[in-house]
Amino acid sequence: MAWLVWHANGSWRVRASTISARSLGNSSESSSAAVPKTAWTDAALTEKIRAVLAASPFYGEGHRKAWARLRMAGVRTSKARVLRLMREAQLLAPTRAIQVAENSHTGTIITEQPNEVWGTDNTATVTVEDGPVTVFVAVDHCTTECLGLHAAKRATRFEALEPIRQGVRDYCGGFRAQAAAGLLLRHDHGSQYLSDDFQQLLPQGAAA
Repeated sequence: MAWLVWHANGSWRVRASTISARSLGNSSESSSAAVPKTAWTDAALTEKIRAVLAASPFYGEGHRKAWARLRMAGVRTSKARVLRLMREAQLLAPTRAIQVAENSHTGTIITEQPNEVWGTDNTATVTVEDGPVTVFVAVDHCTTECLGLHAAKRATRFEALEPIRQGVRDYCGGFRAQAAAGLLLRHDHGSQYLSDDFQQLLPQGAAA
């Protein structure tokens, strides 16, 4: 329905909103009519895909290669449609299953008592006076208390031992035989912690 507006000069004119609405309607109709229609039904395209896979020298092909081979054969369609049809027809190439190691972790690293498990790690930072340094730390897994803290310019295996020494001195009765008996030390796979010197110089009784 067209809305007319009476103007002061004695004429009727169509409102601009009516013209805009009609223009939008015409443009939507023309755009929808311009959408191309595929020449292949799902069933026919699936058979084309089967033929491409049968002609391939490999055992199984992914949907991208199947789509490319279809294009070379003059069959035009989208990759998304090829993927959908291959998935529905179970024609996708088998994927290799990734073997995941069994996780024997109990789900917690918090101990019931202090001095059962310690953790150690390091991080890099920048200081005003000394510039870049590496900070080593040791903490108790039960209390989360910091047992030792040490900063050094060189992140060597010997510097990594310093917070452990501090913890043994202050929380295990000092440096004596079997002072850290039964203590477990957790660390990552950093080169300092995996070195022979670090492992051999741990306090007596401690195990990494």
